[in-house]
Amino acid sequence: MDNSEIMIGPRALIKRHEFVRVIVQCLYSLGYKNSASCLESESGILYKSVDFEKLELQILNGNWDGCIDTLNAISDLNLNDEIRASVLFLIFKQCLLEYLNRGEESLALDVLRKQVPSLIVSKEKVHKLASSILCLEEKELGNIDEDDISELRRRLLVELQRLLPPPVVLPERRLEHLVETAVTSQIDSCFYHNSRVAVSLYEDHCCGRDQIPTETIQILSEHKNEVWFVQFSNNGQYLASSSSDCTAIIWKVLEDDTLTLKHTLRSHENPVSFVAWSPDDTSLLTCGNAEVLKLWDVETGICKHTFGDHGFIVSSCAWFPDSKRLVCGSSDPEKGIFMWDCNGNEIKAWRGVRMPKVVDLAVTPDGENLISVLSDKDIRILNLVTNAERVIFEEHPITSLSISVDSKFFIVNLNSQEIHLWDVAGNWEKPLKYKGHQQNKYVIRSCFGGLDSTYIASGSENSQVYIWNRRNSKPIEVLSGHLMTVNCVSWNPKRPQMLASASDDHTIRIWGPSQSRKT
Repeated sequence: MDNSEIMIGPRALIKRHEFVRVIVQCLYSLGYKNSASCLESESGILYKSVDFEKLELQILNGNWDGCIDTLNAISDLNLNDEIRASVLFLIFKQCLLEYLNRGEESLALDVLRKQVPSLIVSKEKVHKLASSILCLEEKELGNIDEDDISELRRRLLVELQRLLPPPVVLPERRLEHLVETAVTSQIDSCFYHNSRVAVSLYEDHCCGRDQIPTETIQILSEHKNEVWFVQFSNNGQYLASSSSDCTAIIWKVLEDDTLTLKHTLRSHENPVSFVAWSPDDTSLLTCGNAEVLKLWDVETGICKHTFGDHGFIVSSCAWFPDSKRLVCGSSDPEKGIFMWDCNGNEIKAWRGVRMPKVVDLAVTPDGENLISVLSDKDIRILNLVTNAERVIFEEHPITSLSISVDSKFFIVNLNSQEIHLWDVAGNWEKPLKYKGHQQNKYVIRSCFGGLDSTYIASGSENSQVYIWNRRNSKPIEVLSGHLMTVNCVSWNPKRPQMLASASDDHTIRIWGPSQSRKT
């Protein structure tokens, strides 16, 4: 049997000849030249194909006619016209340069007039080639020494290696690519993968439940009434919570993963329904229920500014990436959406008879899109750069909105007991759907979280916390502990194994990996 036809592996899916060849390539790329050469000698399988070795020798020696003959021979096997034209174009370009450098203008013009036009390339590309070569200053041509010419030929070979297909040339670092693809596939199929620890090649990868938060590690009970909202700061060092007791609290996350009270923010006259961290984490916004918006200094706990007046009803707010501008929406249709600076100066407003009430809104972390939930069932995505607008219509009322840290996705909670995941760019016709939690009549908030925002977590009206892997519509964990409705959850962006939940039972629970599983 021909060596190229021998198959190996438990399922006989791998051609031995190809397998050995990519191993040889890998050894060379890792710097093990002697080992690679030894393997080539013992197996009789060379890293470089006979055709490419021939082409390499011809280019390094400046044998351009031989190069063309070799390429034509390869073309008869597996080179399509487009790749062949691109390769020849690069060779002619080098050939022209060398002819002109030696003062052989007639040979250069002959290539430019007869050889290049026969290629399947645009006239614009040909004209550009002619201009770039012929417009070189005379002092440059004729002064390119042999070392520079040799370097240019080596660069040409590198470019050709990127263009020529297998088996003439192997794709760069092929074995590493194949192994990384296998590792990535195992990670993607692991619902509990939530760590940046390197995956071992010695065994198949499979994480346990101890990689995600499943156990209560702390209960915060300083609020005197229902806790409606929680959100970790962007640097993961703080947690903000708001409650129907008319206060908001800033908590400090300690090194041992416990939290301690830093500031209690007292200024609102009504329950505090929403908070938002500035991207630089120096400021915090709080929204009073049917009340004004307030800006707080995180370090001192002092209220720096109050936005609007008593007639301005704020439903939600968000920051722009510069931490200098903010936007808020009102449940009053006449008020609409406002953009302010931190001193309360109005920068822009979207309001009028066409502006319905704003249920929730958010700005993508890259600052390009303003996403708002309008009149319960409509999602408006406004590109702030192009002013282009897109509207998504949901069949059931939406209660909340959350955006992924990479600005590519957002989720909405519906009172139909579903969470829908949409892409910001608008490439999806239908959303991904997640079910299992209970939501009929209250505002329930969900969030992205974990390593690379792999997970979605949500509160629920049955007093539990639900966690989904984004690749599975059914929850992978259901966390019990709260005694009443869980209104909101927040995943620590810097500690992928820490989750916070806020409940009507007046408490905040901090969740972490199961300690019993880790010991």
